[in-house]
Amino acid sequence: MTSAIRRATADDAGPLAALAAVTFPLACPPSSSSEDIAAHLANTLSERHFQDYLADPDVTVLVIDADGALRGYSLLVNRPAQDPEVASALTLVPSVELSKCYVHPDHHGLRAAAELMHASLQAAAAAGGSGVWLGVNSQNARAIRFYGKSGFRKVGSKSFRLGATVEHDFVLERAVP
Repeated sequence: MTSAIRRATADDAGPLAALAAVTFPLACPPSSSSEDIAAHLANTLSERHFQDYLADPDVTVLVIDADGALRGYSLLVNRPAQDPEVASALTLVPSVELSKCYVHPDHHGLRAAAELMHASLQAAAAAGGSGVWLGVNSQNARAIRFYGKSGFRKVGSKSFRLGATVEHDFVLERAVP
């Protein structure tokens, strides 16, 4: 199998939504209800939402394309943080948000996430960012470990609405390479 990381195109909106339906639930706390997860998928990660992301000049979507099948994606937002909790915590500005970074579970442990992260950091640098920030659920130990290995450090916290539930995220940040 050959894989490459590339910028997503409009044709990827449907496959991205399908991949998000597999990967997003893995990042949720065990206590998350299927209804809250489904609401988030419908309100944020549907095919229509990916079409909007792909058409937004401030958004970069990268995908891991493995022989025509999407196996991971990241979504970077190149605009100032809108959340006051985040904006006050960031030390590197301008900063690009790594809003989403997910790899299909069949590709966990195969360096796919590290390669996607490397490409994402390069894209953030190319967009003019001094730093990259992200929010990660405070209970997602696997992701927190990965982000730490990727050079991120905790600089704050924020709230995140998942359907009817308010979750608590750590805000992590790192300088671009």
